Amino acid sequence: MSEMRENSNLICIGEIQSAHGVDGDVKLKSYCTEPSDIARYTPLIDPIQNNQYEVTLKRPTKIGFIAKIHGISTKEAADKLGGTKLYIPRAHLPDLPDDEFYHADLLGLNVITADGVTLGHVMAVQNHGAGDLLEVHNPKKDMSFLLPFTRTAVPTINVKERRIVADPPEGLI
Repeated sequence: MSEMRENSNLICIGEIQSAHGVDGDVKLKSYCTEPSDIARYTPLIDPIQNNQYEVTLKRPTKIGFIAKIHGISTKEAADKLGGTKLYIPRAHLPDLPDDEFYHADLLGLNVITADGVTLGHVMAVQNHGAGDLLEVHNPKKDMSFLLPFTRTAVPTINVKERRIVADPPEGLI
C-alpha cells in the first residue's frame, strides 16, 4: 500500500475503485486490518482534491465493499471518484503494539544487513495474497526487489532511527 510521505499526519486506509450500478454506489477497497472498520473513520479525506466523504457500507464483496458516499447519487459522479485514495488523520488510528507497524511508517526506511551493507530503502508495502512484501529500491544499483515482511527476513525495525535490519533469503538479491 502506497502512502503520502509528504504529509505523514495522514494515513491511507482505503480506495474508491469504481462506480457500481446507476445510483452512485461505489466499489470501496479497505486497507484496514478489519476491513469494515473503514466506516468507523468517516469522514474520509481526499487530500488531492481537498474533499471529505461520508461513507456508508452497504454490503461486502470479494475485494471490499459496495458503499454509498453521501452526496453522490449518479453513476457519472461515482465514475469521477474511481481511483481516489482515502485518508484519515494519524491521530484517529489506535496505537499499535511494539511489534506491529502501519505501512506508512515503513515507507522510506533505510534497509541494511546485519553487517551494515545498505540494501536500499522501502518504496512500498505490497500484499498479493500471501503476506506483506517490502519493495526495496537501491538507487545506486538501479534495482528493486521484494523482501518478505517476516521476522526471519526482517528481524529488526527501528522507526525512530528510520532503519530496518534485514536478513534476505539466500539468492534474493
